[in-house]
Amino acid sequence: MKFSPLIHAGLARLLLISCVILSGCASVPDDEKDPLEPFNREMFAINDDFDRKILKPTAKAYREKLPKPVQTAINNFFSNIDDAFVVINDILQFKLAQAASDLSRLVWNTTAGLGGLIDVATPMGLPKHNEDLGQTLGVWGIGDSPYLVLPFIGPSTLRDTTGVFVQSSYHPVNDIEDSATYWASVVLIVADTRAQLLGASNIVEEAALDRYVFIRDAYLQHRLNLIHDGNPPREKVVHGFDKGSSKEELELEMELEMELERELQSPSKP
Repeated sequence: MKFSPLIHAGLARLLLISCVILSGCASVPDDEKDPLEPFNREMFAINDDFDRKILKPTAKAYREKLPKPVQTAINNFFSNIDDAFVVINDILQFKLAQAASDLSRLVWNTTAGLGGLIDVATPMGLPKHNEDLGQTLGVWGIGDSPYLVLPFIGPSTLRDTTGVFVQSSYHPVNDIEDSATYWASVVLIVADTRAQLLGASNIVEEAALDRYVFIRDAYLQHRLNLIHDGNPPREKVVHGFDKGSSKEELELEMELEMELERELQSPSKP
């Protein structure tokens, strides 16, 4: 079974959730950014339990047992695949200068970097950028959509979820014919991705507050910053933890945002 059936199942869940939104708007909380909060909290609890019992221990074992040069090569390889999607979204957002830089990065890492295993582009002044279809849709004017916690994936929005499923359907791993190799690749992608976020999750665990709200607001702010290239309109800024936020809580949220940005901008970090 490849990504495509999983995507179709995810789209079916998304369609069901959309029906819930349309049929239950009168009874959901009046918080516009999170009208599905009851559903999202339940899904958050399920995902959190899955992460604590399976994903995080796997990521820690991956980080501790696998030699760091191998981790770096694996992360560089998958980052290089991602750069192909980044170039496409650069063009769709009319960021032509950045598209030229990211295309050069892709070419150099694919050739001189042995298929992306070695990041030769960053030292050459060709930095890693983060562009995806969710950001492109936002740039195109598709406005803010309800916050949504996806099964086994985590924080998203209806707009970003569309981008995730569409982009995933074109991932090169789908072309792997051998079932064992395919699933080994999927596990490797998941382990590598989760390992990169260990620092961010440690920050969340230090927060003596509502972890659901903390993660939701940090995610929404992070996505807003990405769509507006770090300079979002003042009226759209997500104010973490609303009126009850303490200085310590806001500092933790800022630290999480910075940690997420560091992880995204440092693909070769072991």
